Amino acid sequence: MTVKIGIIGIGQQGSMYASVMKNGKFMGMDTGTVEGLELAAVCDISEERKAWAEKEIADVPFFTNHIEMLDSGLIDAVLVVTPHYFHPVMAMDAMDRDIHVLCDKPAGVYTKKVKEMNEMAASKPHLKFAMMFNQRMNPLYLKLKELMDSDVIGSIRRTNWLITTWWRPEGYYQMSDWRATWEGEGGGVLINQAPHQIDLWQWLCGMPTKVTAKAAYGSHRNIAVEDDVTALVEYENGATGAFITCVHDLAGTDRFEILGDKGKIIVEDSKKIILKKLNDTEQNISNNLSFEDMKRLFMGGGLGDVISEEVFEFDNVWGLQHFDVLKNFAAAVSDGAELVAPGAEGIKALSITNAMHLSSWLGEEVSLPIDEDLYFEKLQEKIEEEKIAKAQEA
Repeated sequence: MTVKIGIIGIGQQGSMYASVMKNGKFMGMDTGTVEGLELAAVCDISEERKAWAEKEIADVPFFTNHIEMLDSGLIDAVLVVTPHYFHPVMAMDAMDRDIHVLCDKPAGVYTKKVKEMNEMAASKPHLKFAMMFNQRMNPLYLKLKELMDSDVIGSIRRTNWLITTWWRPEGYYQMSDWRATWEGEGGGVLINQAPHQIDLWQWLCGMPTKVTAKAAYGSHRNIAVEDDVTALVEYENGATGAFITCVHDLAGTDRFEILGDKGKIIVEDSKKIILKKLNDTEQNISNNLSFEDMKRLFMGGGLGDVISEEVFEFDNVWGLQHFDVLKNFAAAVSDGAELVAPGAEGIKALSITNAMHLSSWLGEEVSLPIDEDLYFEKLQEKIEEEKIAKAQEA
């Protein structure tokens, strides 16, 4: 079965999906079309995007109203690639018409609305609902998931992710009026770039229970939303974690560490996994260390006999994993394959993002699940402040 899919939103990202599905082209590379998917329609409100579609995907029906596309009978499934506030709204419009949904990240801007989407999806189990969490298809993170599920490093004690490779120049924020605004996008680096890592973080390590965050808003870019974030989290077992990201580090660092009581995993630049395994739990090693071993350790001799190391290296092209998610979605719709990123899981990363925002706004630690009404109230305050600032600039 070939799944006939429509795309809502053919801006920068949506047009990339359309080009691959229709022409088998991605950034000048011949990737081939996506097995199991046929691009059957596209939708956008922009005249500029309509002109692009007429030139690049000329025989694909174009709509300016997503409801008309959903009601056209041309599509079995839809890919939602619009500004973030519209993700749950348009996903629910599709589900209401028994159309399968693949939603670009994030699931939405605030969890209260995403819960509505998840509840509708749960009421329609015959439909496939997935998230475009493309890095779940990255071979490195699939290997890391395998290692974490095997309990190779034991109970988690600490997780740290320093991810500052999301550098964006000032001109990036002038590309669209909605980008990097509270009203149009619902946030900055946490809602736009970092959802990739925040989803992987919880997918691999579980959900935290408490969050404390310090976010800087427009500190290095002329935007109202966050461009620099440092967050600390606590897990149910008492383990701690840190997440640091920004858009102004041109040198950039991508380093992810997971410390367990039986070892440690280090991920460098999303290309190398270093696995350090202990031959016993750290606590047992500590309790049973002999005096001679202690002297050797303190003299710089190390404990090489209790630690072994494995290295896994990967050479991945960023972006190609998007197409693996598309293939997985097509297989799920046509053959019942298991989804690698079920749509209902989108709320998890967003819950962490909302908690980081709320903690920074309140200047205090917040617990998960957060107070959703309070979050929405504070978000509306940010939107109003933004409107006032724009009016004063005009």
